Amino acid sequence: MPLTVYGIPNCDTVAKARAWLADRGIAYDFHDYKTQGIDAQRLGQWVEELGWDKVLNRAGTTFRKLPEADRTDLDAARAIALMVAQPSMIKRPVLDLGDRRVLGFEPEIYEAVFGGDGSRA
Repeated sequence: MPLTVYGIPNCDTVAKARAWLADRGIAYDFHDYKTQGIDAQRLGQWVEELGWDKVLNRAGTTFRKLPEADRTDLDAARAIALMVAQPSMIKRPVLDLGDRRVLGFEPEIYEAVFGGDGSRA
């Protein structure tokens, strides 16, 4: 199963992750939230695996611009609904390895996942 990177193309962190993968010759599919959206079922799986508080990017502009009522008393269901409506609120990138997901981009974590030669560890 090929890797999938979920994100938006103009995000600097997504660009760094994609460059890291490309520099090591690691093939992946790119899923652009802006054009392809994201479904509640997939987000629900990520939230179950990683926690809604990790998947939802509360530091981003999109979240901070929400009305106060939308930003308070969040739970998994409300967070998923917000992210489906506005995928820019999903922490980026999400690297889907098939059996698990890696949230965000840290070169050290990618090195641990892929090893020095680009093969999956």
